[in-house]
Amino acid sequence: MIILGVDFGSKRVGLAISDETGTIALAIGYLDGGGVNTVSREIVRVATKRGASTIVVGVPVRLDGTASPQTERTLQFIAALETATAIPVKHWDERLTTVQAERVLLEGNVRRQQRREKRDQLAAQIMLQSYLDAHSENCSGGL
Repeated sequence: MIILGVDFGSKRVGLAISDETGTIALAIGYLDGGGVNTVSREIVRVATKRGASTIVVGVPVRLDGTASPQTERTLQFIAALETATAIPVKHWDERLTTVQAERVLLEGNVRRQQRREKRDQLAAQIMLQSYLDAHSENCSGGL
């Protein structure tokens, strides 16, 4: 079961994909932002090409769990995406994934320009890995 992870942003849309077992998330790039319908069609194209059976979109919320303007834009994007495809679309909390991605890139001494290019896809990977971990059938809690 392959899952496509999407970190929707106004400038860039980060993408990640799971392995066939739904265990590991891998960053696969980003799309330049654009209109909701244009981005939705491109996401459907990528999902179809990659054989994704599910699309997981990170929904940004404030630390207290309330909606922000970006939350509303993301929900509008999700609605357009659901209209554009029969592939199931899931929502997932992506609180602080961009901050985590930025921290990882800074710790790795990645230059500023490269950080811009990698941040959104790494945020998508972190968000998708969180989703995969939470939905793992093998979460036994021990080794």
